[in-house]
Amino acid sequence: MTPKNRTAILETTTGTIKIELFEDKMPITTQNFINLAQQGFYDGTRIHRVISQFMIQGGDPLSKETNQKQRWGTGGPGYLIKDEFVPGLSNLRGTIAMANSGQPNSGGSQFFINVNDNTFLDFDQPPLTSRHPVFGKVIEGIAVVDQMADSPRNTQDQPLQDVVITTVTISLS
Repeated sequence: MTPKNRTAILETTTGTIKIELFEDKMPITTQNFINLAQQGFYDGTRIHRVISQFMIQGGDPLSKETNQKQRWGTGGPGYLIKDEFVPGLSNLRGTIAMANSGQPNSGGSQFFINVNDNTFLDFDQPPLTSRHPVFGKVIEGIAVVDQMADSPRNTQDQPLQDVVITTVTISLS
C-alpha cells in the first residue's frame, strides 16, 4: 500500500470491508468519497444492488428509507463530479469504482465493488461505452463482499435481507 493513501473502513451489518483509496492516482474521486464519508453521508445507507459474480453497489442516500425502495439507485449527493481515468486502473476483482448514469461526469456518491474481473467497465477497453473510474481496492474483507454478492435478491437485484453500511471511517493506515 502506498503510504500516503488512506483507508476507508466500511462497517456493515454483514462485516467489515477495508479499502485502500488511490488518492495518489484518483484525487477527485477519492476526495469526494472521503468528504462524504467524513460527513456521515454513507452512514445508514444500504448496499442496494447485488449481483453474484459481478458486483455490489451502495452509496445511495435514498436507500436509508425503505419507503423509497423503488427509487434506490437513483439518489446522490446533489452534485456530480468530474470523471478521471488513469490507464492501468481496471475494474478487477476487489476494486471499488464510481457508479454513474453512463453519461460523462455523472458520478456523485454511488460506488460499486467488483466481485469479478469486469474489464468491460473500463474506460479504455472494448466496447468503449463504459466509464466507471476505479478509485481503490479491497485490502481486507473480500469474503464479506462475496457474501453480500451471493445473497438472495429480488428482481431489481436488491438484497432480500438488508445490508446496511453502519459507518464509514477514513484511516491513515
